[in-house]
Amino acid sequence: MGASKWIGGILGWALFGPIGGLLGYLAGSAVDGYLNGAIQVQRTAYSHVEQRNSFLVSLLVLSAAVIKADGKTLQSEFNYVRDFVRRNFGDAAVQEAMQMLERFTRQEVNIYQVGPQIAVNMNYSQRLQLFHYLVQLAMADGEFAGSEKSVLEAIGGTIGLQNADITSIIAMFFKETNSAYTVLEISPSATDDEVRSAYRRMAMKNHPDKVATLGPDIQKAAAEKFRKIQDAYESIKAERGMN
Repeated sequence: MGASKWIGGILGWALFGPIGGLLGYLAGSAVDGYLNGAIQVQRTAYSHVEQRNSFLVSLLVLSAAVIKADGKTLQSEFNYVRDFVRRNFGDAAVQEAMQMLERFTRQEVNIYQVGPQIAVNMNYSQRLQLFHYLVQLAMADGEFAGSEKSVLEAIGGTIGLQNADITSIIAMFFKETNSAYTVLEISPSATDDEVRSAYRRMAMKNHPDKVATLGPDIQKAAAEKFRKIQDAYESIKAERGMN
C-alpha cells in the first residue's frame, strides 16, 4: 500500500488490533485479536516516532469514518485532509497519506472497535487534539449534517473523551447562543471568578505542550485549539466588561 515510505516503516501500537487490520498488516499477534473481534493491543513502551506515526494513522482512519458519515464522499473533504497534511507534515507526506485515506474510505471502519484501541494507547491530550481535527474536517463542506454530529459524538465517546470536552470542541466551530461558555465548559450563570478559573483549567488541559511528544507539527495544530479557548474567554470578558 506504500504507507511504509511515508511513516518511515516504523509503527507502534497501530500495527496491532483493529487499526492494524485496516492497514492490512494481518500477521502474527496482530491478526489474532482482529479476527476474533477483540482489541488485543500490545501494551509496551513505544518510541516517540512510533507514537507519532500511530497517531497519524489513527487520524486518517477516523477521517474516513467522518467523511462517510453523511453518506457522501465529497472532494472538499479530501481536499481538507490533503491541505491539513501538507500544512502540518510537509509535501512529502501528502501522496502516501491520501493513498491511505482512500483505502480506508473503501473499507468498513468500525469506530466501536477502533475507538477503544485509541483510548488505550493515546493520552487524553492527544485524544482531545485528534477530536479537534475531526470536527474541523466535518465542516470542510460548509455544512454540519446531523449524521456527522452523531458520528463525531460517538467517536468522542469511544475514544474516551468526557461529554463536556466533546461539546466544548464542537462549540468552537458551530456557533450558537452561549457557545463561548460551552467552550469553557461553564454556564452563563457562572461568576466572573468561575469564568477565570474555567479558562485557567481549560488552558492547562489544552496547552500545545501537552502534545509535544507527537512532534512540532501536531503541536502547531494544537495551538489552533488553544486560540479558540482564548477567543472564547476574551469574548466573555468583553461581554461582561471584565478586566
